[in-house]
Amino acid sequence: MTRRVVFHTTTVVSALLFPKGRLAWLRQHWREGGCVPLISRATAAELTRVLRYPKFGLSTDDARELLADYLPHCEVIERAGKCAVVCRDANDQAFLDLAQSGRADLLVSGDQDLLVLAGLTTFLIETPEAYRRRISEWR
Repeated sequence: MTRRVVFHTTTVVSALLFPKGRLAWLRQHWREGGCVPLISRATAAELTRVLRYPKFGLSTDDARELLADYLPHCEVIERAGKCAVVCRDANDQAFLDLAQSGRADLLVSGDQDLLVLAGLTTFLIETPEAYRRRISEWR
């Protein structure tokens, strides 16, 4: 069974920007259909905004190329309703809302504001490392 997963922006950015980094394996994971990444307008806008940070030094074409390695694998959730669980960081609420509306199995993030909510939602919330271990267990 292919799992429905919401990846937090920092997780996606790390996977896309650092091909030899600790989250580089995620690119192959979603390319091979190991999961169905979910995305909404709000989370896509956040990803696009973060990729344009000056510290990354990406041109518009570079950012588009990176997005082209992620977005085609995503399922767009058109109407993300509100999750009953509220995040203390309002900027992260969109990920909870997306996971709830998209009937995600997991929300994968390294953000403590989201991780502290593990066990309070209908979906799992875990770090990328815990997700990788879970994938191994499923095989």
